[in-house]
Amino acid sequence: MGLMQRLELRQGQALVMTPQLLQAIKLLQLSHLDLVSYVEAELERNPLLEAVEPPPDSVDAGEAPTDNESGAEDIRLRDGQFEDAPPLENDFPDEPLPTSPAGAGEELSLTASAWSASSGGSFDGLEPDLGATLTVEPTLRDHLSAQLDLATTNPVDRLVGRHVIDGVNEAGYLTESLDEIAASLGIEAAEVARVLALVQGFQPAGIAARDLAECLAIQLRERDRFDPAMQALVGRLDLVARRDLAALKRLCGVDDEDMAEMLAELRRLDPKPGRAFGSGPVQVLVPDVFVRAAPDGSWIVELNPDTLPRVLVNQAYHARVARGARTDAEKSFISECLQSANWLTRSLEQRSKTILKVATEIVRQQDGFFAHGVAHLRPLNLKTVADAIGMHESTVSRVTSNKAIGTARGTFEMKYFFTAAIPGAAGQEAHSSEAVRHRIRQLVEAERPDDVLSDDALVRRLKQEGIDIARRTVAKYRDSLRIPSSVDRRRDKVVAALAG
Repeated sequence: MGLMQRLELRQGQALVMTPQLLQAIKLLQLSHLDLVSYVEAELERNPLLEAVEPPPDSVDAGEAPTDNESGAEDIRLRDGQFEDAPPLENDFPDEPLPTSPAGAGEELSLTASAWSASSGGSFDGLEPDLGATLTVEPTLRDHLSAQLDLATTNPVDRLVGRHVIDGVNEAGYLTESLDEIAASLGIEAAEVARVLALVQGFQPAGIAARDLAECLAIQLRERDRFDPAMQALVGRLDLVARRDLAALKRLCGVDDEDMAEMLAELRRLDPKPGRAFGSGPVQVLVPDVFVRAAPDGSWIVELNPDTLPRVLVNQAYHARVARGARTDAEKSFISECLQSANWLTRSLEQRSKTILKVATEIVRQQDGFFAHGVAHLRPLNLKTVADAIGMHESTVSRVTSNKAIGTARGTFEMKYFFTAAIPGAAGQEAHSSEAVRHRIRQLVEAERPDDVLSDDALVRRLKQEGIDIARRTVAKYRDSLRIPSSVDRRRDKVVAALAG
C-alpha cells in the first residue's frame, strides 16, 4: 500500500471559549457583592476604567422617581400577557459582545431606575464626622473578659479564666476539656475547674457550660429552681426529647400538673446563652430585581440600581496616553486596557439585561404567587423559562444563582420560584411542591387537640383537595418543615393544655 500526501478542506463548528466570553459567563453568576468586589479589582488594574457616583441631584430627597422619570425598563403583564414588553434578545453566551470603543466620555449606565442620593451637611459647610456615630457591638469574649477583671485580681486566675473564655464558642459552650486546658497551661485540672466555676457564674446565665444539661442546671440554680425533681428531669433530657411523660413522672416523683410546670420552666431557659454576643452583623438579602403592582393591575419588573455598579471608559484619558506611547509594549498595554474596559462595560450591561429578562419570565410564570401568595405557586423548572425566552438552560441557571427578587410579600431567592411538580388527583392540574408544603403547614396549624392529623390523614385531606401525594412524601415534607410527628404533637398539646 503506497503512501501519499494530499490536502483536504473540512467544514465544522466548534465553541471557542475566549477570555472575554469566560468573563461574561463569570459575571453572570456573581452575586451583587461579588460583582462589586470584581469591579473594584478591575478599577485598580485598568487605568482607563472609572467608577461613576450617582448624581446627588438626580432625585429629590424623600421623593421616589415616577415611572417616566426613571430609567426603568418596566415590564407590564396582565392576564399572563406582556404589555409593551421589549423584544427578547439572543442567548447570553451566543451573542458576541461588541468591542468597538464607546464615545469619548460616554457613560454606560447600568441602572434600571434613576439614581437617588441624600445630601447632608453641617454648619459652615463642614461634613459631619461619621466616625463619631459608629458603634461596635461587644463580643461575647469582651463581655466575659470585663466580668473576669472585676471578679478576681489574681493574675493566675485571670490567665486561666481568659484561656477558658477563649474556648467558649458563639453558642456559649466550652469546647475544650479541663484536661486539655490544664495540659496547655501546665497546671492541675482542679485549678481549671475552680476558675471554670467562677466563669460559669458570669452573665448571661449558663455560659461556659460543657453540655446542654449543665447549661440548664446553671440557669436553674440561679433561679433557685434546681430541686431534686428538676435535677432528675435535667439528667434525662433524652426522655424529654422523646416526650415520654410517663417515665419522667416516675423518675421525678411528680404528678401531671407538676410535670407540666417543670417542662414549662425548662422551655423558658436559654439553650444557647451566648447567641446574643459574638455574632457578626446579619446579612440582609438584598434584591437584585424589584416587582411591584401597577395601578392598572399589571406587574412592573425593574432592576435594583443599588446592586449595579456604574463604570465608564475614559476615552479622553485613553487618547492622551495613546499619543504619548512610544514603545510597542506601551502601545500593546494601552490597547489591551481599552479592549478589556470595553468588554467589561458591555458585559455588565448584558448581565443586567439578562437578569431582567429572566426575572420578567419568572414573574409571568408565577403571577399567581405575586397576586395571591405561596398557595398559588406553580411548578416551574429551568427549561420552561429557558424555552420561553430563547436562552439555554445553563444560562438561566447562572442568572438565578445568588440573585433575589424583592416583592411586597418579602425578598425571595430566584431559585425559590423553581419547584417540583406534584401531580393532581383525577387528572387535575399539577401543584407546586412548595405550595403543598405550605398547605401541610396550614393543616397542622389548624388541627384540634382531639383531632391531630397523622400522615395518612394528611394524605387523605390533600387528595380531597386534588393533590395526589404519597405518604412518604408527606412525611418528607413534614420533616423539612420541622413539624413533629402526630404522636409528638398530641403529647405537646396535652402538655400545653395541662400547663394552661
